[in-house]
Amino acid sequence: MPDTEEYLKRLDLSNILRSPVIKNVIDSLQLPSGSKGLDAGCGNGYFTLMLAESVGHSGHVTGLDIEELFLKSGRALASQAELTERISFTKGDVKKLPFKDNSFDWAFSIDLIGYAVLQVHPVILLKELARVVKPDGKIYIIMWSSQMLLPGYPALEARLNATTSGLAPFGKTMSPDLHFMRALEWFEQAGLTEPKAKTFVRDLNTPINDEMRKALIDLICMRWGDDNPELLQEDQIEYKRLCRDESPECILNIPGYYGFFTYSLFQGKVT
Repeated sequence: MPDTEEYLKRLDLSNILRSPVIKNVIDSLQLPSGSKGLDAGCGNGYFTLMLAESVGHSGHVTGLDIEELFLKSGRALASQAELTERISFTKGDVKKLPFKDNSFDWAFSIDLIGYAVLQVHPVILLKELARVVKPDGKIYIIMWSSQMLLPGYPALEARLNATTSGLAPFGKTMSPDLHFMRALEWFEQAGLTEPKAKTFVRDLNTPINDEMRKALIDLICMRWGDDNPELLQEDQIEYKRLCRDESPECILNIPGYYGFFTYSLFQGKVT
């Protein structure tokens, strides 16, 4: 199966986990009713729909992604939700947006700006987003920022977080100023004003239904890897014991399981 198809499946599976916290983020933006916005790097389009609902019947959101498979998914979701008049999907690269200057009232991007795979400095990407947003419009970027998923095993979780997979999308050889939590600096360097930041929490606790359990197991695997070769052998054994669904000692079997993850929002105004 191509990587894109696998990633799309994981995005779809993760909706049950991410939806509540991303909805809280979007609600906090208080997007103007009737406004026109851009969802840059829209992925499967799930959150594009949330944005469209936020701006109301007279608003419009354009989802942009470089992967046609993601755009197809977004169009299908919009059709099912009867939102095709309020949402459009465009193929394009966030590094060179296929839109004229001042095309949107705001721009939004989740889990994209700051990823090394783009091979472009975040400041350059923010400037490109700012180009297509009208003066006094806002730019919002959101990224996964932390997690506590293994209650009772802080040492193992710390070692997992220190592996290449655990640090991603930040790389061990990357400059500190490229870490996502330095995004306020990026906004200032891009010429955006009134930079702000806020972190939102998604709590996870028992009872956990089958759909949630499957998504959590996949999330743990996606975050730290199926078999993390950077762990010592005894840590690999412990990791598999705690984080495999088929293990009788899977951590999700704890009657009082509680964990959380966070998304951090950074925003700034276009001058």
